[in-house]
Amino acid sequence: MAEVTASMVKELREKTDAPMMECKKALSEANGDMAKAEEILRVRLGNKASKAASRIAAEGVVSVFIAPDSKLGAIVEVNCETDFVAKNEDFTAFARNLAELVVRNAPADVAALSALPLGGSTVDQVRTALVGKIGENMSIRRFARLQASGRLASYVHGGAKIGVLVDVSGGDEALAKDLSMHIAASKPVALSKNEVSGELIQRERDIAQQKAAESGKPANIIEKMVEGSVQKFLKEVTLLGQPFVKDDKITVEQLLKSKAASVARFVLYVVGEGIEKKQSDFAAEVAAQAAQAAQP
Repeated sequence: MAEVTASMVKELREKTDAPMMECKKALSEANGDMAKAEEILRVRLGNKASKAASRIAAEGVVSVFIAPDSKLGAIVEVNCETDFVAKNEDFTAFARNLAELVVRNAPADVAALSALPLGGSTVDQVRTALVGKIGENMSIRRFARLQASGRLASYVHGGAKIGVLVDVSGGDEALAKDLSMHIAASKPVALSKNEVSGELIQRERDIAQQKAAESGKPANIIEKMVEGSVQKFLKEVTLLGQPFVKDDKITVEQLLKSKAASVARFVLYVVGEGIEKKQSDFAAEVAAQAAQAAQP
């Protein structure tokens, strides 16, 4: 059986917000597999054990640029090693320039964007020069370019750690801004139920099945419990199904209907989401260096 260390328990607790002893038990059952342990906690403790914010595991910024006619826009994530550099003006200016370049040139991917001209050099040459000047590695992680069927609205939050670009038809500017802020706060994974991936739905169904099976109820009741859990999950993770952040008595879908408006698409970027961030143990490093120095 794999050793369950204190740092592993700490990491799982930060990811899930579950009690320390529950995290230790889950890791033991999962033989040290972090993803499996998180799934065990989901079954045991419910959705509390999926703390999305804890998945932010790298530094950088999200930058958004929208053309003056609000019909064309781009959102870009650029990563660096520390939050200190993420606030550096040269770094943030680089990210802003990239968002505008994406709108103007429609590059196919990050490699194409890196080859575009910027200030007499290429984007990648500018990036390399910044790495040399600032002393940290930097990378262009991802971008999206949207052509609106209605008009584009955006919202950037938390020191450019969260960025939203949304295509809204109907309504007014206030509604578009409210929708952008709602997406940043509630972090939907899709616009509607039809757009949620089958893999994600199946994962939730499996978890619901395990939880329901522990109830000891008849199979027909368990089936209804599972379906109810899946439908609840779909409301929680889809923009149209979520309660509106400014009035939780109505859903976003109901809000849009009341304003004769609709959303065609949105993009949400959270800096570092899904990237594994190296954790350093300063005390351990010092001890290791001291031990090495003591060797003859």
